[in-house]
Amino acid sequence: MSIQRIIEDKLTQAFHPEVLDVVNESHMHSVAPGSESHFKVTLVTDQFKDQMLIKRHRLVNKVLEEELKQIHALALHTMTNDEWFEKAGKVAESPLCQGGAKNQ
Repeated sequence: MSIQRIIEDKLTQAFHPEVLDVVNESHMHSVAPGSESHFKVTLVTDQFKDQMLIKRHRLVNKVLEEELKQIHALALHTMTNDEWFEKAGKVAESPLCQGGAKNQ
C-alpha cells in the first residue's frame, strides 16, 4: 500500500474528517519519479475545536508517527469546519523547492 493511502486511512480513522486532502508533492522536489517523500495534508474536523494549531499538529504527528520516519516533509493545514468555511475551502499553495537540482 502506498504511503499516501496509509496517511489517508489513518487520518480518516482517527479524525473522521469533514474534508481530507492528501497530496503527494514529491514531484516538486529533487527526488526520483514516483517518490513519496513530500506531502501536503488538509484536514478539517471539529475535533480541532478550541485547540491551538500546535496541538492539532501534534495530534496528527502522533497518528502518523511511523510514516513520519519514512517521509521528508509534511505540510499540515488543520481546521475546524467553521475555519474551513471562513477560508472558503482554500489553503496556501506550497512553495517551489528551494534546494537540490530543481533550482540549477
